Amino acid sequence: MKKIMASLIKNKITQILTCSIGILLTNIVPSHAAVVPPGTQLAEKQEIVRNNGAFPASLDVHKVESNVELNIIHDFFDGLVYTDSKGKIIPRLAERWETNDNQTWIFHLRKGAKWSDGTPITAHDVVFSWRRLLDPTMGSPYGSYLGTAHVVNANDVLSGKKKAEELGTKALDDFTLEVKLDKPVAYFLQMLTHPILVPINEKIVKKYGDKWTHPDTFAGSGAFKLSEWKVNENVIGIRNTHYWDNQNTVINKVTYLSLTSEKSDLNRYLAGEIDITFTIPLDSFTSSKKTLSDQVHVDPMLSTYYYVFNTKKPPFDDVRVRKALSLAIDRDVIADKVLGMGQLPAYDILPPNIGGITLTPPEYASWSQKKRIKKAKELLNEAGFNEKNPLKFDVLYNTKESHKKIAIAVTSMWKQNLGVQANLQNQEWKVMLDNMHQNKFDVVRYAWTADYNSPMSFLDTFLTGSSHNIPLYENSEFDQMVIKAGETNDIASYQKAMNIFNNDVPVIPVYYYVTNRMVKPYVGGLYVSPMDYISTKNLYIIKH
Repeated sequence: MKKIMASLIKNKITQILTCSIGILLTNIVPSHAAVVPPGTQLAEKQEIVRNNGAFPASLDVHKVESNVELNIIHDFFDGLVYTDSKGKIIPRLAERWETNDNQTWIFHLRKGAKWSDGTPITAHDVVFSWRRLLDPTMGSPYGSYLGTAHVVNANDVLSGKKKAEELGTKALDDFTLEVKLDKPVAYFLQMLTHPILVPINEKIVKKYGDKWTHPDTFAGSGAFKLSEWKVNENVIGIRNTHYWDNQNTVINKVTYLSLTSEKSDLNRYLAGEIDITFTIPLDSFTSSKKTLSDQVHVDPMLSTYYYVFNTKKPPFDDVRVRKALSLAIDRDVIADKVLGMGQLPAYDILPPNIGGITLTPPEYASWSQKKRIKKAKELLNEAGFNEKNPLKFDVLYNTKESHKKIAIAVTSMWKQNLGVQANLQNQEWKVMLDNMHQNKFDVVRYAWTADYNSPMSFLDTFLTGSSHNIPLYENSEFDQMVIKAGETNDIASYQKAMNIFNNDVPVIPVYYYVTNRMVKPYVGGLYVSPMDYISTKNLYIIKH
């Protein structure tokens, strides 16, 4: 997931749900609604304004990849299941499910669940949606996700080798869905919580084509439905009265602003125009914490910030060049000085304790920065780059103050420590994504937020042929170890996979994210999920 511009969680990270063989899960009391404490006086006007950091490229579930889009999709659509604040899988569109072997799953949909246009949500919609996600002509950035989940024939459908009808999903009747996997996957329910797998309305999509996401034709399944779409300004959602859990929703209207400027975000928050910011400007964090400490929300996150090499493009096809550039970055300076909001320096692509697993970091993590620079110079010289022949390339990043500051710091380190001449290129989010996926870059700023709480959520993205494999990394030994780790959840296999990856350096891990937001004290029910989602339907406005 992605999420790519992210920030995220509460101190207790969710553990992977392991569904025991033969267990039938039914009608658990759901903790997925606004819970207003007794005695709380609510404001008469239940509306909220959130800054979303940028304007979404689309609201078509199968055409998006970042939290810019998924934040909104998360509010406008329900999946089969979700994770509550305690890390437990809870019912959403599926009221119960069962499996005898973690390989064949049966989901029973709520018979009262309706689309925002009032028509029933059926198992046929789920089948249609998952087939559409895999349609080779769709070109979804998350096209490989169902293959990663080991749904039968998913990879062959994606590649065009098999027909969509051969995918391992079947509507046994209008409200019963069967999903077959090609092997047992204990964390399958966790994978289903990702917004990319929410069903969309088959009839609406077939009737309106690409225009199905327009406000006048939109049909969602979540607590809110699309009301307005003002390009580069805002997206507005209003309460979906047909939502199956509408009686437990309090907010009537949510507005998502598209401010890319962190200073504008904060200024409009201070002016009372925004209730939840997208982030907090670096140069305002300390002062905000001093003067408005009760409104500053910071939490650790299952997300890593890194730079991606185009490994198919010289000189980045040379591992010595990649290693040298990685070693020359002082991550402590980036985390503590450039950022200074609790971020941790990253020497590994995997966030600490992801899935409850702790791995040994690469050897250079324990070196002094002086030793790293010395080794970097040796490697770069071996690769043929020196004072007479300096390494020159472009660094691409998307519009945001923090990305710019980090890019300036990193390129300055390369210049000072190695004599490297890195030219900064700034592009808008959508433009950068297009160039990135067309491999039109040397080095590009990127980030990944776990789609589910397991090392597999990160490692799968670097498998040969993955639609998320931005560096175009290929190593069959790494692929084999990742596959083995996914089958066994064996720590030794994870460690071997990471050792190979760290030795090849297709990316430069820089730091692990934290969330940082300003939230008005009258906003109740706030919970930031392990994947950095805030469910607007859980919120309420206190009288103030």
